[in-house]
Amino acid sequence: MAGRLAGDVYAGIDARLSEVDARVEARYPGEPAGRQPVHTVYVPAHRYTPGLVARWGEQARAVFDANGRALGLDPAVAERVRRKLVSEPIEDLRIDFEDGYGRPGDDVEDEAALAAGRLLAENPVTPFCGIRFKSFERATRRRGIRTLDAFLSGLLEHGDLPPGFVVTLPKVTAVEQVGAAAEVLGHLERAYGLPPGGLRFEVQIETAQSIVDSEGRVAVARIVQAAEGRCSGLHYGTYDYSAGLGIAAEYQSTEHPAADFAKAFMQVSAAGTGVRLSDGSTNRLPVGDALLPAWREHLRLVRRSLERGFYQGWDLHPHQLPTRFAATYGFFRAGLPAAAARLRDYASQVDSGVLDEPATARALSGFLLRGLDCGAVDAGEVEELTGLDRARLEAYATFWG
Repeated sequence: MAGRLAGDVYAGIDARLSEVDARVEARYPGEPAGRQPVHTVYVPAHRYTPGLVARWGEQARAVFDANGRALGLDPAVAERVRRKLVSEPIEDLRIDFEDGYGRPGDDVEDEAALAAGRLLAENPVTPFCGIRFKSFERATRRRGIRTLDAFLSGLLEHGDLPPGFVVTLPKVTAVEQVGAAAEVLGHLERAYGLPPGGLRFEVQIETAQSIVDSEGRVAVARIVQAAEGRCSGLHYGTYDYSAGLGIAAEYQSTEHPAADFAKAFMQVSAAGTGVRLSDGSTNRLPVGDALLPAWREHLRLVRRSLERGFYQGWDLHPHQLPTRFAATYGFFRAGLPAAAARLRDYASQVDSGVLDEPATARALSGFLLRGLDCGAVDAGEVEELTGLDRARLEAYATFWG
């Protein structure tokens, strides 16, 4: 063996770091496999009715057909948007029993939650779906748990959880609330005969305490750990977070410096953990005379989020769907030629036994897979440009050298 260190030095260092190795591997498993939706559509529970997804698609398509030309989109992008609004206008649907629903009384909410669960079971028409219940703060904790229980009772009467099902925990003001939510989901799994870990949740980052706690510690990283492996996403809440910081309503936005500060903490805390990120919403709705200005702003904000590594956001109105998909498709199609060429070069190096930067290959393949998943690009054109089929793209996305 070259060098002068004895074998027991190597063994000693391995032993010293063995617990650290196990901890790092457990906490940082890397990017999860599978598709991430490009948006979450929040619909108040009392407005969740049969045919809602189709109606949103029809309304979005009609307004886009009538006014979309004014956006000056690339014709190929515009055509993809039209097809998307027909085939899959909503990727992720969240039935909202929190701010969008209010407090109509226990009996009313019990019945609404049971009915919403049954309706979702009968109409699983989106790739991802779920429910947002009230927070685990003292005033709403019991009501939130009761709503989730009733909803699952209706949802699971005659079947299993729909694919892509997730629940949303809002307004976290203490890390312990996240651990309590994880415990409740475990109880619900046992009560309904679900597999352990089958219920997962997203945490809304919409309070100052979910970024930095009262002792000055970074709370968002501890939130991920407290979820005990059940946290699938961190979602930024634009308006609750901004208002909590005292920002005037006129200036509350996903691009405010305070928003970027919070989202930077989210990004660093979630990196490598398998927890995905979502930006928040804009409340400037594209309706009436505000249609085109609001569309242009939405296009810009969605593009801005994508450039900063936030591949998902919230949409609150059917008229936001055209610009959500237009911005997303434009982003991935613009980046396709360069990303494909760079990955093709890396692939040829791997085939010859050399790969300089595995991290670059992961980022490039991840970019292309996201474009494929949302419909921005097609498998045939990606394979033609890279020489790689989807299976090989997925292999590069998880390659660590």
